[in-house]
Formats: sequence, C-alpha cells, structure tokens
Amino acid sequence: MAGTRETEWDVIVVGGGIIGCAIARELARRGARTVLLEARNAGAGATQASAGVLAPFIEAPGEGPLHTLTVRSLAMYDEFVAGVSHDARTPVEFRRCGTLEVAGDTASAARLATLGAWARSTGVDAQWVEADEVGRLEPALGATEGGLLVPSHGYVRVMQLTGALVEAARRLGATVNTGRRVDSIAYADARVTATAGSEVYRAATLVLAAGTWSGLLAPETAVKPVRGQLLQLRWHGPPITRVLWSEHCYIVPWLDGTLLVGATVEDAGFDERVTVGGVRALISAASALLPDVGEATFVEARAGLRPATPSGLPIIQRSAEHPALVHATGHYRNGILLAPLTAHLVADLVL
Repeated sequence: MAGTRETEWDVIVVGGGIIGCAIARELARRGARTVLLEARNAGAGATQASAGVLAPFIEAPGEGPLHTLTVRSLAMYDEFVAGVSHDARTPVEFRRCGTLEVAGDTASAARLATLGAWARSTGVDAQWVEADEVGRLEPALGATEGGLLVPSHGYVRVMQLTGALVEAARRLGATVNTGRRVDSIAYADARVTATAGSEVYRAATLVLAAGTWSGLLAPETAVKPVRGQLLQLRWHGPPITRVLWSEHCYIVPWLDGTLLVGATVEDAGFDERVTVGGVRALISAASALLPDVGEATFVEARAGLRPATPSGLPIIQRSAEHPALVHATGHYRNGILLAPLTAHLVADLVL
C-alpha cells in the first residue's frame, strides 16, 4: 500500500496504561525488541484516575485467587519501584505508610475485627485500634468506632511511576509510540500485525493491554468499562500520615500535602466524563471521614474507565484462538497493585 511503513519487532504491546508500560519495561529489560503503541498519552486512561493504593487486605479481603495475586504483587513492590527508578534515573514517591480503615458503626467494627483476626492468621501485622487511639493516630478524623491498621499497606504516585516506566523502557531499548491508535490486528503465518494509520507493526507476539478497550480489538476479551471518579484536594488541616479508608471512600495523603479522594463505581459505558454527581458523592463521603475537608482547596477531578471481568479476575493468558496474541487486561481496581506481578507473568509467558 502506497505510503505504508512496516517495521518488525519481537513483541508489540498495545496499551500505554500502567500495565502496558510495566510489561514493555520488563520485556525490554529481558532483551526483547519491544514497541508500545498508545492512542493517547501514557497513562491517560484509567491509570491517571487511580490513587495508587496498595492494600490487598482491603481491596481483596478473604481467601481466593485475587487476594493471593495482590499479596504476591505487593511483596514485589519495593524491588519493582527501586528497579524502575534506577532504570529511569528518576525518583518515584512510594510509601508503605499503612492503611487505617475506620468503622462508622458497631457492625463495621465487628467486620473489621474479624478481618484483622484473619489477616493475623496469615502472618500479616493487622492491629485493631480503639476509638480513642484512632483520634490520637490521626487527629483529623471524625468520630469512629475504632479501626484496623495494616502497616505494610501503602501507595505509589501513579503518574510518577508511569512516567518512570516509560523512561525506563526507552532507556532499556524499547520504543514507546504515543498518539498511535491501533485500528486493527491481523494474524498470518504465526505472526501478528497491528495497523495504526499508515504504520504497520509486525511481530511474533502482540500483548493486548488496552484495558477497557481490549474487547474492541479482540472480541474474545470479555471486559466491561466501570467508571471511577477521583478528586485531588490541597489539605490545610492536621497532617494525615496514613491512607484512610471508610465504607464510602478512601483518602491518600501525598508528601506535598495533596489528598486524593476516591473513588466512585459507575456503570456508565464508555463515558469518561467527570460529573457533578460523582464529585458531590466523593466530597460527601470525604466530609464524613474528615470533618474539615470543606476547608481544603479543590485542585481537580478525574475519571477513568476500569476494565472489569465477569470473574473479577484479570485476564493474563495466551489466546486460544490466536497463539501470537497474549491478553493482559481486566485488572479492574487493582491495576496499579498488580503491575509488577503482571509484567513478570507476561514476560515469562512471551519469552
């Protein structure tokens, strides 16, 4: 075709969210000639609307495969961030500052006490904190019935990490092409081709990490968009030292005094808008947790579409229909937490 440019690679990664960027960096680190294709900017989808909470005993409580995956991935995070920072030559804000999940009533207190006992039975430090002690630990909180403290939990600044992954991937030899929307994927002779406008990319393997949009390129991928909205505030009250959690919201304190408040869970299709209703719901939930949040400065609100699967588990596997295609999607609310483990699993599968 006139004007078409074709290039050859070992691996094509489609999707530049946290998952795609982590996979591209890991593949490049292992020596694969890798190209990443992203329709927008890196992290512009669900990734930029994530608070970066790393808390498997809150996000995936109870025995089961999702909890096992999240615990395993959290155990990799210290080495993961250190390696990415080293490769990119840039710092990333990552803190195991702990989570404090507070109980608003006696039923919540009983649930959290049970959760804490189970967590301790697995060897995790999970401490029940009485109501008066909660106020001493976090003076900005309102009245509670106590809380569950998990010191090994924490957060990472997501867009810092995403930017560092892109820089690390490039320094390790990968090509990261943003503004490249993949129009179609085709298979022939054990090879796979991705077409993006006038550019054609060929490889032995294509990793589809396009999140919610994965199903549009590979209909066999059963993912559904679930909108999540997030607020960023500038806090002026007493210092908040831990990730705070209630039944209706969570609050992540950055070192610069910023608070992230998240997140809504909305069946809104492919609608990425920030809405008045979503902002109002988050402010109301945050006010119940922090009575003085009304004095905070409103910085911005963001929205992203999380890729949910019917099973609630991510899809990390080679396609049964097309062996050159590897799926890495469906992480829903746990994409940031599962990024290091997913990158290792996919690289093992591909290489």
